[in-house]
Amino acid sequence: MGTSITVRDIDPRDKSWLRREAHQTGVQMEELVRRLIHEKRTKTERRPKPSEAFARHFGEDHGVELPPPLRCGYKPQSFSSGEEG
Repeated sequence: MGTSITVRDIDPRDKSWLRREAHQTGVQMEELVRRLIHEKRTKTERRPKPSEAFARHFGEDHGVELPPPLRCGYKPQSFSSGEEG
């Protein structure tokens, strides 16, 4: 990879736990840390709201006008009957 980090002042008990876990898993300590970081990041990533996903795919950048967000939630669409035909 080419990039590395150094963790200073790590608790010796944490370091020995990392060594044991890495040894039991059969990987290097650095690889175990990478996996732990990746696992934590994927668990804490915020999933977009449906409205955010809709806006990303069909928003103003794609020529669609979206209704303004409302604080109380959902507002039904109204269609005027006078503009038919």
